[in-house]
Amino acid sequence: MKTHRIALIPGDGICVEVIEAAWTVLQAAGSKYDFSLEARHFEWSCDHYLSTGRMMPEDGIEILRGFDAILLGAVGWPEKVPDFVSLHGLLLPIRKAFDLYVNLRPHRLLSGVKGPLCKDEFDILCIRENTEGEYSGAGGRVHAGTDGEVAVETSIFTRRGVERIIRYGFEQARGRTKRLASVTKSNAQKHSMVFWDDVTRQVSADYPDVQVQSYHIDAIAARFVTHPESFDVVVASNLFGDILTDLGAAIQGDLGFAASANINPNGGVPGMFEPVHGSAPDIALRNVANPLATIWSGAMMLDYLGEHQAAIGVMDAMEELCAIYDLRTQDRGGSTTTRDVAWVIASLIV
Repeated sequence: MKTHRIALIPGDGICVEVIEAAWTVLQAAGSKYDFSLEARHFEWSCDHYLSTGRMMPEDGIEILRGFDAILLGAVGWPEKVPDFVSLHGLLLPIRKAFDLYVNLRPHRLLSGVKGPLCKDEFDILCIRENTEGEYSGAGGRVHAGTDGEVAVETSIFTRRGVERIIRYGFEQARGRTKRLASVTKSNAQKHSMVFWDDVTRQVSADYPDVQVQSYHIDAIAARFVTHPESFDVVVASNLFGDILTDLGAAIQGDLGFAASANINPNGGVPGMFEPVHGSAPDIALRNVANPLATIWSGAMMLDYLGEHQAAIGVMDAMEELCAIYDLRTQDRGGSTTTRDVAWVIASLIV
């Protein structure tokens, strides 16, 4: 029996509960498909920061390096620790240290789920550049607290970074319906986004079988609402991808379905899998949070680990829960608990 070593980082708020729920499902999948998941818990969170002054230990990256994958909840508790501290203290350092430059976010309606649109036939895979661009962290503030205070935030786009994420987008499109949408804003950002468009055109020459269309970020945001079925694979920079995928989550039901994977396609480092709905501290410890995004992220983790049939089994069980049993948590107008959702999905895996 194959064993996969998983680092579990529940984080803050509801994520302690949804990670526990997802782990119940993943363990059931392992039993059904003859593999095991060996977990080590890391209590790296805002509370950890308050007690130690760090979101994770100084050697945290080296600790994580020995695992096959990381399952992360979410970090953030603004009443305790500013968001920029928690984000730059844990999530972003992991992405950058392991060069997890691909952020995958799927957007489709599960069977039985009604989204806010009068459309249900869409299946969008958003690919977000994950290590540079607008979230590079380059810049600073001078003359703080004075009338002359200046804040500078510099976006960094490298040819290596842009080309590899766009090429990854083309590869994914080639394996699906051979349609790629590239997100830009080159009419206003005449350096970074014109560069992005130039690289897209250059890379497209290697993929003559893939139809590529560039959209300005504002236009594609509107089209996600009016014509989501017109998209298949969408590739975007760090900021544009971050914003657009929240809209994608909204049209697929709500943020309770927002799953993601952070990977380095070259391998050799652990991938990181996380729901992107945040920590929702206001409903923490009430057993009412929707665990589907975390379970979906767990299915993506299984697929990454090579357990493809198990990943399909988890997704099929989620579909059955929504379509046949219609069990809904509070965010979807129901009263099913976080744990009950997990137990039912685990029982439905075949």
